[in-house]
Amino acid sequence: MKLNPRVSSSRRKNRKAHFTAPSSVRRVLMSAPLSTDLRSKYNVRSMPVRKDDEVQVVRGTYKGREGKVTQVYRKKWVIHIERITREKVNGSTVNVGVHPSKVMITKLRLDKDRKSLLDRKAMGRAAADKDKGTKFTTQDVMQTID
Repeated sequence: MKLNPRVSSSRRKNRKAHFTAPSSVRRVLMSAPLSTDLRSKYNVRSMPVRKDDEVQVVRGTYKGREGKVTQVYRKKWVIHIERITREKVNGSTVNVGVHPSKVMITKLRLDKDRKSLLDRKAMGRAAADKDKGTKFTTQDVMQTID
């Protein structure tokens, strides 16, 4: 159920907001999950994909292929990964666009800004984990059983 009156649940408005989103919003929407070892290391589930990150394709025709991100094409909602190309009829090779939700980040390119973003997200996650388990008390659970 929608509680905030400023948030629309209209399909038409949500699609318009998605496809006319500015580049700054598209960056966040074009996030990919981290691999399990990165997830446990940084305590963060996903990050916006960036050029020079190393990713592994987990869905689709190119499933299992790994490579470095060569371009984040925000206008087309895709990323280009090295060695994932196809040959055109005239013989030239072009990069194949892969949606960021279909890849998993295996190695991050870290700089000070990205490191601070990881720390900030991890702190928020730690605060949420600390409060975890308080949603239902044992009394609430016992009442539903009876």
